[in-house]
Amino acid sequence: MGRLCFSKCRLGRIMGWLQIVLGGLVIIVSISSLIRFYSAGFFLRNEAICQQFYGVNDVYDGFDIKALSDRIGEVLNKMESLQEKLELKVQEMEKNKAVLLRKNITRMEYKKYLELEVIRPLYNAHIALRQIRLPRVEGIRNSTVKEEPLINSFVIEEIKKYITPKENRLGKINIYGTERIYNTIGHACVLFKKELEEYMDYDIGSYCDDDWNLAQKLMVNGCDPLPRRRCLTRASKVYQKPYSINESLWRLPDDRNVRWSNYQCRNFACLSSKNPKRGYSKCTGCFEMEKEKLKWVTNSSLPVDFLINDVLAIKPGEIRIGLDFGFGTGSFAARMREHNVTIVSTALNLGAPFNEIVALRGLIPLHVTLNQRLPFFDNTMDLIHTTGFMDGWIDLLLMDFILFDWDRILRPGGLLWIDRFFCNRKDLDDYMYMFLQFRYKKHKWAIAPKSKDEVYLSALLEKPPRAI
Repeated sequence: MGRLCFSKCRLGRIMGWLQIVLGGLVIIVSISSLIRFYSAGFFLRNEAICQQFYGVNDVYDGFDIKALSDRIGEVLNKMESLQEKLELKVQEMEKNKAVLLRKNITRMEYKKYLELEVIRPLYNAHIALRQIRLPRVEGIRNSTVKEEPLINSFVIEEIKKYITPKENRLGKINIYGTERIYNTIGHACVLFKKELEEYMDYDIGSYCDDDWNLAQKLMVNGCDPLPRRRCLTRASKVYQKPYSINESLWRLPDDRNVRWSNYQCRNFACLSSKNPKRGYSKCTGCFEMEKEKLKWVTNSSLPVDFLINDVLAIKPGEIRIGLDFGFGTGSFAARMREHNVTIVSTALNLGAPFNEIVALRGLIPLHVTLNQRLPFFDNTMDLIHTTGFMDGWIDLLLMDFILFDWDRILRPGGLLWIDRFFCNRKDLDDYMYMFLQFRYKKHKWAIAPKSKDEVYLSALLEKPPRAI
């Protein structure tokens, strides 16, 4: 009897201790849970709570929900527009039933209507829905469909394919030291979404549309550099062999080597300075080779006109490569080529085929805008020459960025040739400061009146060594 009582007392003490231990564990777990909730910001409605509990790989980091919603909205709008169009067409057919019964519609006409008005819009809407990309829940580190802020902003497949990061096929770090390649596209392209999608909407492997004018419009508006395309560029149907280098420098090219569809003129003769309807205003007379031949080699009454021989004599044998940042047909590069100096000429086709004529003269055109960082490495150019484009209309802050970029690519001891820069007389001090802020050595500096209120400024400046 005593042994039974002892066993019951012992069992009771064990159960009591067990309850105390379990109760303590419950209290500890409760306190730790409350601490974890508080640290995660649960009570403060912190948006990062998901990352605290589920980890980064379970969260759609950087996923643009608004862009996705906008894209779905675009597809729905297309479907709604197609439905309305078809309903109107049915109503029109019902209204003109008697006429349709008397009129015979060929199978080819019916087939063409179905392809253009029904099948193609449905196909585009279907493709647009399939192209909406979602990030994977398990993580996107090794996926070529990595979610980027711009991807769901666009509908056209070629844009999405272009801006999607491209993984290395071997799974190793590439020659650039990265795991994937990111193609560049300007942020301003999002502001011109409609125009960019029009530019990138083409059939892969077919001929590109004759849309260089649209491309240049995008560039000028800051969508620069443009994305690459997988279509075949068009050329003149009657393209002829260019002239030899001995005669091409100072001879107008063959009219048949230019596509004239986007210009007011249809030949080089039409681009004469005597024609008020030639389609461009800058660079008056630059398509007249006899006038162009006189530039930089004949004495002028204006002190702002420097001669090439005088400039090259300042650095004999040192000027070998350079950049002509201006607006013209490449005459400066042609003249410098006669002195064994290679010049790259920037050109925009603003009303006339400036890029084409520079190339057909046997010179190098660079199709860039004022917005773009020049594609040259630091301290590489012997000479930068500018005339006819960057004048007193330009904003001072923009000019500051441009001049610092020129300073970047100009080598120590290189020459900056400012040729006939003109501005309002009252603004001259501001622009003079812009050029002088780099403390270049002055070799030549001249100012001359252009009109009652405007002045010319020409200068030849040398970049200092800056040995650090």
